[in-house]
Amino acid sequence: VDITARTIAPALSEILGQQVVVENKPGAGGFIGTLGVVRAPPDGYTLLLGSSGSIAVGPALDKNAPYNPTKDLTAIGPIHEAPMVLSVSPKGQIKNFADFTAKAKAANSAVSIGSAGNGSSQHLALELLALKMQLKLTHIPYKGSGPAINDAVGGQIDSILDQVIASIGHIKGGTLVAIAQSGNTRSALLPGVPTFQELGAKDVDILTFTGLFGPVGMPAAVTDKLTAALKQALATTAVKERFTSLGVDIMNLDRTAFTQYVAKDFATAMAIGKAANIVINQ
Repeated sequence: VDITARTIAPALSEILGQQVVVENKPGAGGFIGTLGVVRAPPDGYTLLLGSSGSIAVGPALDKNAPYNPTKDLTAIGPIHEAPMVLSVSPKGQIKNFADFTAKAKAANSAVSIGSAGNGSSQHLALELLALKMQLKLTHIPYKGSGPAINDAVGGQIDSILDQVIASIGHIKGGTLVAIAQSGNTRSALLPGVPTFQELGAKDVDILTFTGLFGPVGMPAAVTDKLTAALKQALATTAVKERFTSLGVDIMNLDRTAFTQYVAKDFATAMAIGKAANIVINQ
């Protein structure tokens, strides 16, 4: 989200005619930063660069979620969506998805798989994969993608499921081997890596998204201006080239469609959480 925010901020600054400042407020899986926007004056001057984790997954799985994304935020517009990639260490015995599923279905075996943390989008996706394919996966949650990737590279865990943005450097460098990816089509960055659907894991097509949000109650004229500015920023050459290099796809949805997209993602996260019995912050 930091990379995304700093990619669009210069373009938004130029379009709006005033400085757009990126302020990171980490903590509690994005809840702290999100609550700061939920509670801000609805004047359009305090906005949220929201992601799947903070907007849909976190509040869907938290028994005491401090906000409801469909009621407490205004969806201004989408930015991009990106696939997740399942990777293994080249040092390990798992070389492809067939090896992965064979080990995860063996009678006295299980596959350890790392994620960016309990209740993260990655956690949700791996639980969905386990449910759909009837796999025995031992989830190893980390405090962020970085530590999880490091242990996967070092062979301390069998595998990792993470956003392509986080993993692509290691995949290209040969310290991780990508064996499957989410989405309906293959990422342009990973054209040789099959999708879960191609490999027989149907409906495991979870993508992560980012978008721009504000507090509820913003005047229509303010929301319209911000939506138009975001769309214009995403059409600039610099922004398009940067996102292409990261392997993400700019989303082309109007505000109404994006609002519906967020609501659907939130509902899907709740359904998967219930089916896999995932509850955080009990």
